[in-house]
Amino acid sequence: MPAPLPKPEHPHRVVIEHVRPKVDDGRHPVKRTPGEPVHVSADIFADGHDLIRADLRVREVDATGAPVGEWAATPMALETNDLWHGRFTASHVGWFEYTVDAWIDRFGSWRRDLQKKAEAGQDVASDLLEGAGLVRAAAARITEGDRTRAPRRGKRAVPAIGPQAEQAWMIAQADLLEEPSDQLTRVSAALDPDLAAAMDRHAARAAVTTADPVLRVMVEPERARFGAWYEMFPRSAGPDPTRGATWDEAAARLPAIAEMGFDVLYLPPIHPIGRTHRKGPNNSLRAGPNDVGSPWAIGGPEGGHDAIEPGLGTLEDFERFVGTARDLGIDIALDLAFQCSPDHPYVKTHPEWFRHRPDGTIKYAENPPKKYQDIYPFDFEGAEFQGLWDELKRVITFWVRRGVTIFRVDNPHTKPFFFWEWALAEVRREHPGVVFLSEAFTRPKVMRHLAKIGFSQSYTYFTWRNAKAELVEYFTELTQTDVREYMRPNLFANTPDILHEYLQKGGRPAFEIRLVLAATLGATYGIYSGFELCENRAVPGTEEYLDSEKYQLRQWDFNRPGNITPLVTRVNRIRRENPALHGDWSLQFHETDNPCIIAYSKRTPDLDNIILTVVNVDPVSTQQGWVRVPAIDWTLDLDGYVVEDLLSGERYHWRNEWNFVRLDPAHHRAAHVLRVATPAGAHARAREEDELARIAQELDRLTT
Repeated sequence: MPAPLPKPEHPHRVVIEHVRPKVDDGRHPVKRTPGEPVHVSADIFADGHDLIRADLRVREVDATGAPVGEWAATPMALETNDLWHGRFTASHVGWFEYTVDAWIDRFGSWRRDLQKKAEAGQDVASDLLEGAGLVRAAAARITEGDRTRAPRRGKRAVPAIGPQAEQAWMIAQADLLEEPSDQLTRVSAALDPDLAAAMDRHAARAAVTTADPVLRVMVEPERARFGAWYEMFPRSAGPDPTRGATWDEAAARLPAIAEMGFDVLYLPPIHPIGRTHRKGPNNSLRAGPNDVGSPWAIGGPEGGHDAIEPGLGTLEDFERFVGTARDLGIDIALDLAFQCSPDHPYVKTHPEWFRHRPDGTIKYAENPPKKYQDIYPFDFEGAEFQGLWDELKRVITFWVRRGVTIFRVDNPHTKPFFFWEWALAEVRREHPGVVFLSEAFTRPKVMRHLAKIGFSQSYTYFTWRNAKAELVEYFTELTQTDVREYMRPNLFANTPDILHEYLQKGGRPAFEIRLVLAATLGATYGIYSGFELCENRAVPGTEEYLDSEKYQLRQWDFNRPGNITPLVTRVNRIRRENPALHGDWSLQFHETDNPCIIAYSKRTPDLDNIILTVVNVDPVSTQQGWVRVPAIDWTLDLDGYVVEDLLSGERYHWRNEWNFVRLDPAHHRAAHVLRVATPAGAHARAREEDELARIAQELDRLTT
């Protein structure tokens, strides 16, 4: 037989179920950035017919969960069918926790029943005495420390009063309810909204039900939610094709990257590169004396993960590079690849951090039948794992202290999950503003788990989703299911490892299409250098770039004919100027009558800014058809409204819901990015113009 249930300390009657948002029953936090609301809902009910009150409680905590501030409570509202809702907004980076309290509203229930009886003409003398007792009990709970508001005497506002004055007022109300005077007067006093407000402030909550467990939200910098990434090999950014560039030479490329509108510059590993089993061009097993090797074969006589490849320069040179980027509005993201070349100092100083064969040699990386003799994986489970974990955490903070606040983590799914959960939490305990991108092209559940345990952003399957139906299905999952509470997609259109067949065969239109899709479907997206040049040469039969920068220097002519740099620049400007594109949750797909035309929108909550994107996903042929606009939901005038193509500057006058589009990729018209002129947007722009005019007048007055 099961053990008998113990009697509760208080006879709790309220039940709280299905508190949302919640990730794995509270095991992991939900994620937000400053200013993003957390909409909390819960199923709350009780036996009988008494009224229920519920509060959403929130407080700030540190990375360990220790309270930093006091609980703040805001009332929740009943929506329908026992579903309650509340919201709060975290104003700054850090950790917060939230829960739901609910209790029987005895005074509210009494007040409701009293009103019904009085309206039915029943004798309520006994009820009024019961109410007086409730008011006296509440008045007795007032303490000197209470912060109270004054009762509103009719429509006349009165100054705030202290606890003693409010207590005296409530006792006077209780006396009035008990007086053997006119019942109508006493009922009116009982139903006074000011009395209800005072009773709410001092309600008895001895039998409060609190949702379990307490839930957490991790608030990260805005860059975790919104940004445009550009990936560059700094060693290829110099004027001399016969040698790698220095940091100062690579810095000359920064203004052009900023001009294109990128917020983040992602650098592959910048550390010394091993020579043992160094790879040659196109991943060949033989490297010549002048071959530069793969940056992911980390470590040599010059140092390891906290050192700079000598050809690039010194640590001081790197810090200057970071400072120059920051002055241009660009954050530096550094690749974090926890693996070693056979020449890494760790191999000699800490051989216990690696796995060994029976003959005593260290095991190199393998993905049978492939062998990677130039890479030694760490043994995260060895007897000395604690020292290894501490050292790798030190490596992260080493670069944070040198201005790096974003890390793209290489293959995190090949290292223990518990290591990442520990390491990321430890780093954030000292540096809460650090952002981590998970580069894990692996199984969906593994990708989602990495997001749950602390990664700010995640690579996705976007590269392999090219048809309309698969794009709709995948992005509905990412933005309209519970996945969105913890997994933020970063849509890279290409990477040094991935040149999809769509780009190989689709020519320049394919690059234009994928750029628009990545930049408007996702609040965060990225391209790897060469994308803007429509570079599409691949090793035959693979997704690998021919003459890949992973293994050799490449000197790019960024002005070569056929580049789409102006389009990249325009798209990034559109993203910055339109708040609707700064998040993912408002993404909504719309009907079209052509399977090659995809249409979707993003909007601000007040409909002040609506962006409707229409894309022909066929890079070869002109496609045309009809697009359905939710005109009524967007408060549009069905007799006519204006949409402006932010790519071309053209304006179209549309009517009703269904409107015609024709998209010709051969003439650089593969997509529309349309700003919909809504009444709310027109009013907002008018207010903005009025304010600018007022400022101009004031400046003119001051100067004259």
